[in-house]
Amino acid sequence: MKRLLAAFAAGVPLAAAICLPTSASAATAAPFTCASSISVKAPDGTAVESVTAERREAGTVHVPPVTPLPAVDVPDVPAHCAVTVTLTHPGVGDHAKVQVWLPEQGWTGRFQAVGGSAFAAGDYGAALAGAVKTGYAAATTDAGVSTYIDTGWALNSAGAVNTALLKNFADRSQHEMTLVAKQVIDEVYGKPASYSYWNGCSTGGRQGYMEAQRHPGDYDGILANAPGINWDEFEVATLWPQVVMNQEKNYPAACEFNLFNQAAVKACDALDGARDGIVGDPAKCAFDPRKLIGQTVECDGVKETISAADAAVVRKIWDGPRTPSGKKLWYGVPIGATFDLAATVPGDDGKRVGQPFPVPAAWVQTWLKRQPSFDLTTITYAQFAELFKQSQAEYDAVIGTDDPDLSGFRKAGGKLLTWHGQADQLIPTLGTVDYRERVERRLGGSRRVDDFYRLFLAPGVNHCGSGGTAPVPTDALGALTAWVEQGKAPRTLSAAAKDASGKTVTRELCLYPSVSRYTGHGDLADAASYRCVQPRH
Repeated sequence: MKRLLAAFAAGVPLAAAICLPTSASAATAAPFTCASSISVKAPDGTAVESVTAERREAGTVHVPPVTPLPAVDVPDVPAHCAVTVTLTHPGVGDHAKVQVWLPEQGWTGRFQAVGGSAFAAGDYGAALAGAVKTGYAAATTDAGVSTYIDTGWALNSAGAVNTALLKNFADRSQHEMTLVAKQVIDEVYGKPASYSYWNGCSTGGRQGYMEAQRHPGDYDGILANAPGINWDEFEVATLWPQVVMNQEKNYPAACEFNLFNQAAVKACDALDGARDGIVGDPAKCAFDPRKLIGQTVECDGVKETISAADAAVVRKIWDGPRTPSGKKLWYGVPIGATFDLAATVPGDDGKRVGQPFPVPAAWVQTWLKRQPSFDLTTITYAQFAELFKQSQAEYDAVIGTDDPDLSGFRKAGGKLLTWHGQADQLIPTLGTVDYRERVERRLGGSRRVDDFYRLFLAPGVNHCGSGGTAPVPTDALGALTAWVEQGKAPRTLSAAAKDASGKTVTRELCLYPSVSRYTGHGDLADAASYRCVQPRH
């Protein structure tokens, strides 16, 4: 579970440390002012509680541990000014902290905002430091809420949902942070930023889409990966594997789930023309888990035999949540993704019991049931369907982040770039695909949408590319800046990874809906051996 939490928290764009700008000359020298006397006009509806500024010498930035992540040190960070602006909404009693870090020298003229992960609205220093290292002025906000998995802020003293803080987390604070950061940049450098970018994954990806939907003029470019859009649906849907195990009263061991995964990958590996251990299009994989019934596998020294009940659990998890009558509610765990959402632990009697992932567990217990200690094991299939509908009804307008009308963003000249791993174990990739297709229907088809919004799917890549051996984009932010500043729309995204033997594997990720196909000759680990083609229906 700790590894899984770290994977989710990796949605914080640590990649900012390696996403080097591809162009844009350094800004001309201007007076650099780092002082608490910086003037900040409060965004509408807010009041500025405090402004502090601290000049920090060049060196290593130490980021303390924040559960579930350990401490991290970011070396070679240049001297910079760290400005903190605390905002409040009068009458609400919230305190949203905005951090803006500005390099003392070598500023490229660019502003980069970095998003959050899980229930954290922003960054704790690693992504800010990475952005400063590459010449950006950077900003983030905590939205007045808490850390990755601390949801103590969700309910007020009366046990009702704290709607003000939820609004901060969903949308309001990131927009206000943007307005504040742009003012601070202008004050410190004596000139405004030439270009503004959003960079986030997971929750940070959702925030990027919210900016495009509701505040289309905030950013010139938005990099929003593995985005937690369709929040009101997918958060409930990702509890489905636990509901299935509880209802079927069957809890396969992790190694049994791994056996199903390995068999499916083996069966569908060659669909893209290459046997490379990566399923190119999980949605086209029709592997039947019942084929493993009767096979044995050793789990922690104990021999387990795959049963029909095990296969039924796996089939339901892959298929995704449905109503008792069979109506599809949302997408399931993609074939090829790990079964982390079906985690188990030994119970009091030594038998396996479910261990829900904290994020969907908290969403259901706190925001839907209003009972943080609610026993999730009691949820029936019928009750699950009701919770799914409740989440849609109560929270879509607040945090759904699935409005397909991006006409304002298109009109503002913005560019939206997204990549999403097709083995994402936490946020179903098909939810992002569904959103993209709805945008196409709303705004005139794929070619017109490609003018400002491009999606790339990454075969075999897990949530935010936080581990594994499948090729992950190496410089998506650079691709975005080239698109915004030079008009070079990316047709592919370069990706790379080390395989199990340590060999570098490269790919060019294809612009959706194109898919990668092996040419039939050449090194399977070399991007040159593949080409992008239109999918066969």
